[in-house]
Amino acid sequence: MVIQNELKQKIVDGLSPAHLELVNESYMHSVPEGSESHFKAVIVSDQFAGKRPVQQHQLVYAALGDSMGKIHALALHTYTQDEWQEKQGAPDSPDCLGGSKADKAG
Repeated sequence: MVIQNELKQKIVDGLSPAHLELVNESYMHSVPEGSESHFKAVIVSDQFAGKRPVQQHQLVYAALGDSMGKIHALALHTYTQDEWQEKQGAPDSPDCLGGSKADKAG
């Protein structure tokens, strides 16, 4: 949980979210047990108000800075407080379709 905690702290420091969920979804992928490579972030922040989704994501990337280089994938679900009140949840992540090279050998 070292990387997960680092990411979470940077999001809190950079975006002051009203709501934050940061889920390690690495277990859903073909990676070694205990990996911290694939994450899903649900972030509700006033800083997203008036911004298009791509601009919201850019704010998250800026907050994470060089920590982005430590992970393979980050699924972002960014909301203003009004959007979050309306939706009350983020979609589930899809199953991984990649498989591992070991599965394809032989």
